[in-house]
Amino acid sequence: MKKLAHYLLLSALALVCVFPFWWTLVTALSTEGNIFAFPPTFWPREPSMANFIAVFETLPMASFLGNSLLIAACTVFWKLTLCSAAAYPLARMQFKGRKLVFGLILATLVLPSEVNFLVNFITVTKLSLVDTYTGVILPNVVTAVAILLLKQAFEEVPQDLIDAARVDGASEWTIFYKIMLPLIAPWLATVGILTAVEAWNEYIWPSIVMSKPDQFPLSVGVLYLRGTFGSSTRVIAAGTVLTILPTLAAFLFTQRFFMRGMDGAVK
Repeated sequence: MKKLAHYLLLSALALVCVFPFWWTLVTALSTEGNIFAFPPTFWPREPSMANFIAVFETLPMASFLGNSLLIAACTVFWKLTLCSAAAYPLARMQFKGRKLVFGLILATLVLPSEVNFLVNFITVTKLSLVDTYTGVILPNVVTAVAILLLKQAFEEVPQDLIDAARVDGASEWTIFYKIMLPLIAPWLATVGILTAVEAWNEYIWPSIVMSKPDQFPLSVGVLYLRGTFGSSTRVIAAGTVLTILPTLAAFLFTQRFFMRGMDGAVK
């Protein structure tokens, strides 16, 4: 009975999470009926790909997709590089002020990201990075959450392994690059997946920094449909589905790495 209640609760939570995407997909595929009717329709009426075709005919989807891929890939690369370089000394090196530095990093978690927009925009403007991909990527390459996760991963590596490497004459750089990073690969994959999804779905910051439509990522560019098809909710829904599908597919193919990272990299 307890197991049945457990599965019923999980099924209810899964339904709540899946419903918005399913309703958007049904709306995008439908060509008839009242999409705002209650109870909502759970299956497309007169299904057609016409709404998706309209999106591709109206927007330069290939350009938006390429911009989003570039931003997401660069953000993932630099976040893994910089956050792992910051997490390793916090986890494995002894130096004055280590706890203070880590405490200050954790303190940034209480600040909502919107608080930093003004400071980040002034900084990007002073550096002449407005309307550049660097301006979009730079504020997101170091985060406290990524440093915290990677620090925990480094701490799970047995100290005996590190001591043995030092006895063999390995430098700290060799230990970090050739021993530690391969051992925490599942954690790196987890941070990379979370970063890629976050960078792909980011809307507010790119829309602040970018003003040239040909440089917009997909999350920003697809909102042009709101003006072009102001009364066609189905076409807007089709554009939304096209924005979601790449991250959904990427997560489905990489979920085993994600789950391994969440369970712990070193057993």
